[in-house]
Amino acid sequence: MLDAVEFETGPNPEWTVILLHGLGDSGDGWAPVAPHIVRPGWPSVRFLFPHAPVQPVTINGGMKMRSWYDIVDLGDIDRRADEAGLAESAKAVEALIAREAERGIPASRLILAGFSQGGAVTLTLGLRRAEPLAGLVAMSTYLPMAKKVLDEANRDGTLPVFMAHGLHDPMVPHPAGLQAAEHVRSLGHDVEWHSYPMQHEACAEELDALGAWLSARFGV
Repeated sequence: MLDAVEFETGPNPEWTVILLHGLGDSGDGWAPVAPHIVRPGWPSVRFLFPHAPVQPVTINGGMKMRSWYDIVDLGDIDRRADEAGLAESAKAVEALIAREAERGIPASRLILAGFSQGGAVTLTLGLRRAEPLAGLVAMSTYLPMAKKVLDEANRDGTLPVFMAHGLHDPMVPHPAGLQAAEHVRSLGHDVEWHSYPMQHEACAEELDALGAWLSARFGV
């Protein structure tokens, strides 16, 4: 089971949000976000910020760091992610989802979110899952192995998806994010898209929009 920072907005949580960090970061890097996006009137929510395993990353000279999968080449966006690593991370996140079900939070009240690498895991797992989640959040990211994921995607029902990207992102170019959004829309899902004048990061306006989107999921 992945270690994770946990934050609950109140007793007896009714919803869970799992947020996966980016390359080289940790759950600690995103945990401070939770109090800033919580809105009055929300039901009690459990936020989980898991730590990716520490492993060598090829593009960083084999340096070991927290990573959801290896990156061999930054060139071809569709082949950037290590498929085996993605599968392992998806399996680890599924274990967290299963534990939440045991704690009384079914998939229908669980939102999976991610930034950059974490967003890639979110999309590849969330779009193919047999039992749909309550929603997906993909920030500053892309859809790796797009053809494979689309071929294997669950096309039953409409999934709410929040996506946001920096117009000046040097790590994951803005067009790659737009293309990912179009792929998700092609499956019939409801994508709320936001672009911001920033680089590979999150901004206050983005977090405000995310808070509003979550409010809609919670029926507030």
